[in-house]
Amino acid sequence: MDTAPIERISRPASLPDRPAQGHKGTFGRVLIIGGHEEMIGAPVLAGMAALRLGAGLVQIVVPRSILPAALTICPELIGLGLSGDVKLDIPRIAEAAEAADAIVIGPGLGKSDSARGMLKTVVGLYKPIVIDADGLNLLAALKRWPGATFHAKAVLTPHPMEMRRLSMLLPPADVGGWASGGKIPGDEAARESIAMLAARTFGQTIILKGHQSVVTDGIKLYVNHTGDSTLAKAGSGDILSGMIGCLLAQGLEPFAAATLGAHLHGRAGELAGAKFGQRSALGREVIGEIGEAIKGV
Repeated sequence: MDTAPIERISRPASLPDRPAQGHKGTFGRVLIIGGHEEMIGAPVLAGMAALRLGAGLVQIVVPRSILPAALTICPELIGLGLSGDVKLDIPRIAEAAEAADAIVIGPGLGKSDSARGMLKTVVGLYKPIVIDADGLNLLAALKRWPGATFHAKAVLTPHPMEMRRLSMLLPPADVGGWASGGKIPGDEAARESIAMLAARTFGQTIILKGHQSVVTDGIKLYVNHTGDSTLAKAGSGDILSGMIGCLLAQGLEPFAAATLGAHLHGRAGELAGAKFGQRSALGREVIGEIGEAIKGV
C-alpha cells in the first residue's frame, strides 16, 4: 500500500454560512436518483434529510409509477418521473443533473440496465455527487474502475459488504492479511488502511460506514465518534447520503461534506435514540432530530 503521509483530522468541517437574505436558490439544489416499485422510501428519506439539513430545493428521480406515492410522503420534494424508456429518460436525467448543484445516486436504485445508464451519465458530469447503495454495487459490477470516464467529484458511502464488493477493483495490498474481496476486518487500523487504499485508487472520498465510520480522501483521514445502535436500521444510509448531498450543494468540498455529514448523522441518531429508544427510533425520527444536532456544531 502507498505509504504517503496521512493528515489526521480530529474535528468535522463547519456548517456553510446561511445568510439572512438568502433564498432557495442560495441554499443548493440537490438531485436524488433512485427508487423502484419495491423501494419507494429510500430516495424519499434521502430527500427529506437533505431538506431538513437546509437544502433549498430537492428533486427526486424515480419511476413514474411510484412518483405520486413518493411525493405524498414528502410534498416538499419535487419530482421527475421516468418512463422506463432509456432513450427518453437519460436525456431528461442529464438535463436535471446539469441544473443541480449536487447529485445523490443509488438509494433504492436497483441494478437494471437503465440504472447502469443513469450511473454512467452522472459520473461523467463535472459535478459533486454521492454514490450509495445500488450505485456502489453497479460500480463494483464493472470489474474495473471507470477512471477515464469518471469526471465527478464523488463521496462513496459503502458499508462493509459494499466495500467488500468494491475492493475487487483495488490492487493487491498487505493489510494485515486481508485480501481484495475478503470480509472487511472490524479493527480500526485495518478499516482505515482499506478506506485509504480505496480513496487513493479511485481518486475519490470514501466513508467506510460502521461503528466509528472512517472518512478519507486518500490524504486526510477522519474517524467519526458520533452515533449508536439507533442507526442500525434500514434507511439510515439513505439519510446520510441526503445530508452529504445537501452539504455538497451548499459548496463544501467532498471530504468536508463527508466529515460533517457523518458527524451530524450520528448525532441525530443519538438524539432520536434518546427520545424514542435505540431499538425503536425510525429513520424519519432521526431526520426529525437533524435540526437539534445542528445546534451542537
